[in-house]
Order: sequence, then structure tokens, then C-alpha cells
Amino acid sequence: MINIMYLVLTALLALNVSAEIFNAFKVVDKSMERSNLALDQANDKMPKAIKDGAKKKESLATYADRVDPTRQLSVEFNDYIQHIIDTMINITGGFMVDPETGLPTEKLKGEKEKNVTTRYLVDKGVGEQVKAKILEYKDKYAMIFDTNDVSKFSKDISLSIDDETWKKRKKKSWAEMNFNHMPLQAAIPILRKFQNDNKNTEATVLNYLAGKVGTTTDAVFEEFMVVSAAKKSYVIKGDTYEADIFLSAAAGSDSKTSISINVDGRSLPVGADGVAKYSAATGSVGIRKYNASINVTNPVTGETSTFKNEFEYEVGERSVSVSATKMNVFYMGVPNPVEVSAAGVPSNQVQVSMSGEGGGSITRNSDGTFSVMVTSPTKKGEFAYINVSAPGLSTKKEFRTKRIPDPVAKLSASAGGAMSSGEFKAQRGLFAILENFDFDAKCEIIGFQLVRVPRRQDPQPATNRGGPYGADAKAIVDQAKAGDTYYFEDVKAKCPGDAQGRTINQLVFKIN
Repeated sequence: MINIMYLVLTALLALNVSAEIFNAFKVVDKSMERSNLALDQANDKMPKAIKDGAKKKESLATYADRVDPTRQLSVEFNDYIQHIIDTMINITGGFMVDPETGLPTEKLKGEKEKNVTTRYLVDKGVGEQVKAKILEYKDKYAMIFDTNDVSKFSKDISLSIDDETWKKRKKKSWAEMNFNHMPLQAAIPILRKFQNDNKNTEATVLNYLAGKVGTTTDAVFEEFMVVSAAKKSYVIKGDTYEADIFLSAAAGSDSKTSISINVDGRSLPVGADGVAKYSAATGSVGIRKYNASINVTNPVTGETSTFKNEFEYEVGERSVSVSATKMNVFYMGVPNPVEVSAAGVPSNQVQVSMSGEGGGSITRNSDGTFSVMVTSPTKKGEFAYINVSAPGLSTKKEFRTKRIPDPVAKLSASAGGAMSSGEFKAQRGLFAILENFDFDAKCEIIGFQLVRVPRRQDPQPATNRGGPYGADAKAIVDQAKAGDTYYFEDVKAKCPGDAQGRTINQLVFKIN
């Protein structure tokens, strides 16, 4: 089973490393950790059985004497690999911290870091040292067998090196093939696999020694967990849901352990790798559940144990959602942000366009959202349309288009009322404010008529172009004194999207 998972891992490395693939690396790594733990638990029970068996005859003592050296080799190699894993994790900053609890999580800070694997394992030669260590410990394990048994049992040693593939691929070294530009999260399961090979080799040697003293010859896992590895946990109605059903600690193809797998009472064919393929049609939407059970026959006792688990997945329909990020209206002269999502369809297969009134155009942004520009307002009953098409669906959504709302003309911070002569004279002119408008847009004053009405005197008018005071307007503003009234009339402003100016609010100020 571990070998199959390792093959899956190496296949994943040929793909672009997405978030889903990184999750797959983590799943493989966790599975190997559980498998290593199961091997440790099985191996821990062997030494006493071997030593007790060796007490039957004095000639068997030599096999009992080889138990502790075997276990020591396993510990040394395991610690060596673990030190390499820990070193790379520390170099890349360790683990992420949960902001709420302040405790480390299982997520690596440098999970996507490729420099550490390349520089440490390839450039500095640590990867080649790992290769040498594997071959060294393989030979040390082989020396534990009786001389006349070495050739017979050495083939069962899992700890080994593939020295052919990297040459065929014309790589510079075994380390380069396995670790060059490898993300840290992907390299760790490979190293963990070597730990697993080591523990399997320990089990092989201990079983050999047990056989020599007449004890059980095959270590059998005592704890299993039913696992469903689905290709997708969310599928579209009409597609097929597919999953691999297996035991997380299932024995390899050479084990005498017998297993049978069924789902909801239906028996599934089990491959030599211990995996059964399960598929189900998806005719309706909603949550779907299924129960998987696996029967395991212990080769030593002949006893059959049953392990069960329940799994679920969700079936959905393809659908499209189009929403204006700001509101359900497009405004002239500004980019209107729009989000388009199609459930169950990759974003690169979604086609978006505009039609209808409003002179609209739509462009895709780098973050996957869209921006809409419109040039004219729609009349009653008219709409601009966003059209969305994708495999299996086609739809459109209607929007109204409007010009930007009228801005408010202000002097200082006021749109009229009482103002001291000093504050009034200090102002440079009118400006326009878009109040309660969510877009980043700016309107400008393009002109107004200013009239000063002194107490008991004739009005003094001045025409002004733009928002800032011209010479004529400034002249009558400088005459301001208590009792005067100033009228800002025929105030015009121009906003983004306007072909010409628009008349907005007038202002009246009483000078005190």
C-alpha cells in the first residue's frame, strides 16, 4: 500500500503544484506516518517472542542475540532521516501558528519552498549521503541473516535504491532526480518513505529471526482504518462519483493477509495492491452517503475481523452567478466591478460578454473578476446584458445603466448658511463632492454665477469659469462684510461619463 501511495506521489509531481496537490502530499505524508506507527507497534511485539522462543534450545541463542542490533539499526536510520526532515523544516521557518490559540499548526511555513531541497539535498550533497546511507544499512541488515540465507532473504529487504531510472532520464545524480526543485511538502513524504522502507526491513529481519526460533513468521497489523480516497468530493449531477476504498495499514501484495471489500453490501474486486475501485452514478443533487466495510483474515490465527466506516460526498448542478460587486446598476464613466462564477466549471472555460443598451464593454481582471464600462444611460424597459456561456450552460443577466449621481457643491465644508467674513474670504472657490457613492470617481465644478447683495445696496454679479475664483469673483468676495448675502447660482459640474456639464445645487451664505 505504501508503495502504491509513493507511486501516486511521484505522479503528482509531474503536474503543476496546486493547492489540491499540496493537500495530496499532506495526505500521503500522514498515511506514511500512520503506517510507520503501525509497523513500530507490530515490531515492538517481536523481540520478546523471539527471545522467549530462543530459550527452547541453547543453539537458538544466536538469533536472540541479533534482535537488539536489528532494532538499533532501525532506530539509527530512522533518526538520521528525521534529522534531515527537521533541519529543512527549521530552515524554512517551522510551522504556522494558529492566531487564536498561539499554538503551532501542522501547516509548514515553507511548504512550497524549493530552494531548501535543492541547495541542501542536491547542491550540498546531503541527498547523495542519504543514498549512501540506504545502501550501507541495507548491507548491515543483510549481515544479520545466516550466511547461507543471505541470497534467499536479501530480496525481501525493502531498503534499496533505484539506480537505473535517473540514468535513463539522463539526470546528473539520484539526488537530482528525487529532490531537485522539489517543494518541501513533496520532499518530506519521499524521505518518510525511506523511513517506512527501513521499518519494513526491520520487520523482515525480525520475522526471519522469529522463523528461526519457531515463532510466528509474519507480522500482521492489528489496527486498521477504512479509507475512501475520492477523486472529487463535489461532483456535478450526471457525472460519476469515483473513489478508492482501502485500509490505511493494509499489507503489501506479498502478505498472507486476506481482505475483502464491499460498499453498501455490494462486493468490490480488490487489486493486488489492496485497493478496490468504487463508482456511483449521480442522478440527483444533494448529500450522498455510503458505507464501506472491509473483512481482514489474520494469516496466523485464521480469525476474520471487520472494519467499517461511513463516507459522504455532495452532488451539485452547474449554475452561473453574476453579481455587480457594488450594486445592481452600472454607472457611466467608471469601471464597475463584476464577479462571475460558474459552479462545477473551470474558470478558463467560462466565456463572458456584453450586449443590449448602454454601450457596454467588459474586460477580465488579473484576479479573475471583471470590469464593466458603460457610456449611456438606459431608458425604462431597456437593459444592458452580461452573457455567460460554459460547457453545459448558457445564461444572461440584465442590468440598468445610469449616470453618476449629482455631486454636492460646497464652499469650505458647507453648502450654505451663516459664515464669518474671515472664513468666507479665506476660501479659494467651490468644489464638488460625491456623497455616499461607492466608486472612486471625482466630479469638478466647471462654472457658476456669484452675486453679492450688500445691505441696502445694489447686487454685484460676477460670472466664474471653473471652481476656483477668477478675478471678478475674487473681487466681490474680498468685499464681504457682516450683513452681506452671497448667492452661488447656476452652478454646473461635470462628472466621469458626462458629455457636458450638469446643473447642481445653488448655495446661499449670510455673512456675520
